[in-house]
Formats: sequence, C-alpha cells, structure tokens
Amino acid sequence: MKIYVASSWRNPNQGAVVNRLREAGHEVYDFKNPPGRTGFAWQQVDQNWESWTAKEYRENLKQPLAQAGFNSDFGAMKWADACVLVLPCGRSAHLELGWMAGAGKKTVILTKDWEEPELMALLADHICVNFEEVLECLRT
Repeated sequence: MKIYVASSWRNPNQGAVVNRLREAGHEVYDFKNPPGRTGFAWQQVDQNWESWTAKEYRENLKQPLAQAGFNSDFGAMKWADACVLVLPCGRSAHLELGWMAGAGKKTVILTKDWEEPELMALLADHICVNFEEVLECLRT
C-alpha cells in the first residue's frame, strides 16, 4: 500500500513509524525526506518566521520554497492510498488527514495515552493506540 504519514517535525516517533511501515512492505512518503529533495521547513524561508504578521504569513506562502514543499506533499497525498496521522502533530497534518478522508482514502490515527481528545477524529476510518493496530487496519 502507498502511505502518506502526516505528523509534525517535532514528533520524535514520526521517523520510526515511517521505517516500520516500510519494513512491513509499504511504500511510504516521508515529508522530512521527500524523494529528490529536502523536506520543507519555514526557517528555510525566513529565520524569523515565528514572528510574522498574518499578512507576512500569507505572502510567504507564495515563496518558491513554500510552493515546492506544498507541491511535494500534496502530490504525495494524491499518490497515496492511505494516510496515517501520528499524534501529536499540528494543523497541517490535520488538514492533510481531512483532505485524505474527503478524497475517500483510508485514514488511520495513531494516538497514545494522554493525547488531547478531538471530536473530528471520527472522520478517520480507524483510531489506533499502538503500531500493531495500525498494521492490522492497513491490512483490512
């Protein structure tokens, strides 16, 4: 299966999930290491990105690096059969899972104890509490 892993740069488990899915025989898009390029991070556009105004944020979405990062990730979303959202993560990952759900692709959330509950997680096909459950959901 072709899988898009949605998560956060700050999530220390993201890389392990990518690796374990690959070891299980899946093709996996890794936003941190996309094919043929480096993963997108806002500091590539501006080291002071965290202090942008709303207008600066909107304008910087037009930057070539931001456009290339978006095109890479969105292309992978269209390519994938399924999305695995690895919590905790931020807004972009939730938008990605939402788009995948709306596109009719299989969606799985991998959560753990003490994560903040989210009502709209009910959009996902499965909510898993460990990696073995993720693999089982992807098999069915």
